[in-house]
Amino acid sequence: MADLGVILGDLDAESQALDDVVADLPASDWARETPAAGWTIAHQIAHLAWTDEKALIAAAHPEDWQAEVESLLTAGEHYVDEAAAEGAELPPGELLERWRAGRARLAEALAAVPDGQKLPWYGPPMSAASMVTARLMETWAHGQDVYDALGLRREPTARLWHIARFGTRTRDFAYLLNSLAPPTEEFRVELAAPDGTTWTFGPEDAAQKLTGGAVDFCLVITQRRHPADTDLVAQGPDVEEWLTVAQAFAGPPGSGREAGQFAPPTDSFPRRRQ
Repeated sequence: MADLGVILGDLDAESQALDDVVADLPASDWARETPAAGWTIAHQIAHLAWTDEKALIAAAHPEDWQAEVESLLTAGEHYVDEAAAEGAELPPGELLERWRAGRARLAEALAAVPDGQKLPWYGPPMSAASMVTARLMETWAHGQDVYDALGLRREPTARLWHIARFGTRTRDFAYLLNSLAPPTEEFRVELAAPDGTTWTFGPEDAAQKLTGGAVDFCLVITQRRHPADTDLVAQGPDVEEWLTVAQAFAGPPGSGREAGQFAPPTDSFPRRRQ
């Protein structure tokens, strides 16, 4: 069973790492475009703040969740973009404080969720540990957009393990989002971790396998890189298909990134052709 305290600590560390990047940016940089079409750095932080606020409803007031879903259905299909745009209009300092206060309240609420309680969400209901992992995944993913916009490279950390595991566990969810039948068998996933070890998921004797760097895998399952711009090697037709639909976040199928939009990796898992 996942240790909620450990994951909460990693979420806090990931959030603070991004906070450190944006805190001293001039207002002009908050208006800088990111790889997400139409989204500036301010949009990215506003989205994190908004999603934390929605997660707080699920964690602290689950009885109000159905009303929240109904209000979003009324808002129309562009509600996520509209919420990000609204938040991006705030002065950077005010937006940053909103994000800081919201994530602190959310962490407190998630720590208090009773063991075994499932929290409602836009996708399947999830445990508090899974919710924290989802927030970690989103923070890292939207943080990548910020790093890309600023032309910065960030050092990978062991926190990626949570995201990689989440990516394997949401495999079937991604297929269903795309109206496809999930594969009937598990895959083997072997990833080169930042510390030089190998993270493995799935049965060792699986007929189909995915190998590559943990960073690249996390970039693909969060749709921050096209598979062609990574070192991931799919061994099996179903694994190849998975890479085209992989999506760890809730919501409709994302558009992802274009092939060739980013340079291939230079410091991850060696390519292997079989």
